[in-house]
Amino acid sequence: QMQLQESGGGLVKAGDSVRISCAPSEHTTERIFTRYAVAWFRQAPGKEREFIGGVNLNGAYVKYADSVKGRFTISRDNAAMTVHLQMANVELEDTATYFCAARAGLIRTLPSDYDDWGQGTQVTVST
Repeated sequence: QMQLQESGGGLVKAGDSVRISCAPSEHTTERIFTRYAVAWFRQAPGKEREFIGGVNLNGAYVKYADSVKGRFTISRDNAAMTVHLQMANVELEDTATYFCAARAGLIRTLPSDYDDWGQGTQVTVST
């Protein structure tokens, strides 16, 4: 099991870019980290938690939701034990709390498939 922590986000203007990051707690080693696929989800008030994308164990494969494909980029640095979510040309509809999650093995798209979660970081897009 990994404890995760998101960082970044905040208040941004529509059309801007923002990056948020996810890293495990200091008790995690790179060897452990590389056993886990890492995904990003977001949840807006009154809405269900939505899969945005996920990256596989070595970072060579990334799966995106259609809603963000072409605007969001997920990258992974195993040596730094960090996964980044780069959001470009953000829209008002991107306002949400963003969570990273990890699971051993393959990327899955349902929140129930993930056992390890961060506490979330807020991204608010304004006009």
